[in-house]
Amino acid sequence: MLRSLWSFLKRHKKKCLVLGTFLGGVYLLGKYGQKKIREIQEREAAEYIAQARRQYHFESNQRTCNMTVLSMLPTLRDALMHQLNSESLTSLLKNRPANKLEIWEDLKIISFTRSVAAVYSTCMLVVLLRVQLNIIGGYIYLDNAALCKNGTTPLAPPEVQQQYLSSIQHLLGDGLTELITIVKQAVHKVFGSISLKHTLSLLELEQKLKDIRKVVEHKDSDQISSYSPLCHYLMPDEENPLATQACGLTERDITTIKLLNETRDMLESPDFSTVLSTCLNRGFSRLLDNMAEFFRPTEQDLSQNGSVYSLSSVSLPLAKIIPIINGQIHSVCSETPSHFVQDLLMMEQVKDFAANVYEAFSTPQQLEK
Repeated sequence: MLRSLWSFLKRHKKKCLVLGTFLGGVYLLGKYGQKKIREIQEREAAEYIAQARRQYHFESNQRTCNMTVLSMLPTLRDALMHQLNSESLTSLLKNRPANKLEIWEDLKIISFTRSVAAVYSTCMLVVLLRVQLNIIGGYIYLDNAALCKNGTTPLAPPEVQQQYLSSIQHLLGDGLTELITIVKQAVHKVFGSISLKHTLSLLELEQKLKDIRKVVEHKDSDQISSYSPLCHYLMPDEENPLATQACGLTERDITTIKLLNETRDMLESPDFSTVLSTCLNRGFSRLLDNMAEFFRPTEQDLSQNGSVYSLSSVSLPLAKIIPIINGQIHSVCSETPSHFVQDLLMMEQVKDFAANVYEAFSTPQQLEK
């Protein structure tokens, strides 16, 4: 049996060698294929885990954004009420002073200025914090994604994060003061000559608010700018205190300046301008919705108009509108999630913009910049 098998192999030596080589090649190719498939599967699994981890970190970061906005609204509200103290004027009116009409005129300007500035500053706070926390969130993700295991210097150490995020104080301080000044001038231009006895419908009030926005946002200007004129109130000019100290800057200062410059670039982008404008549209629309509760027709109005109600059906004297608009700051700047704030936080445009910012700053390519 063995002799016949040996004879067969000798007679078909070449064929057997070819067959053996082929089978060996198939075996090795199979092993190589299995190895490559395993590597691809492991790489895909690693990429999926990394993507899931980044998505989880992003969603956690957005919750932090929302909580930060809500926590800062009382500070914003207090700053507005301190600079636009209508309560002192209403107290004076209770004593029936001789200059009653003059005080009412002041109250008219301050009340509208306060609520309009509240809408502007709240929208700005929401969008600015989305930018800042997603930029720093991207850097933190890179720091946490095993990039520092080999002794690499963190991209955003805690002291840099604190220094960078403290720049929000400009909006709550000097930026807010400048915004109030501009808004007050616009309110005076639109409402200054209107008598307290003059009646306005909700539709007419909406147009007055649009007129104020045109002045504040320079919409009547012939100058075309690629970014929103409101950016000036969000961050200090580039000649900030850190940048002027060219000598003796620490590495932390240099990193902070880099973050601030990246933020400024983002604020001057067309996307930011579009998102902020969308937020302002929603904000002023919600303000009017709140005001609409006080413009509901009485049963007598409905009977006279045949139960037909429109935005121009009911008109109120400006003197009655003033206390209504004056109280809107408590809804606009409410730390408890009001409809106004919830609308802004949940807007799809804001979420998409936040995702784009986070994506831009949470990729390893950011290291090469």
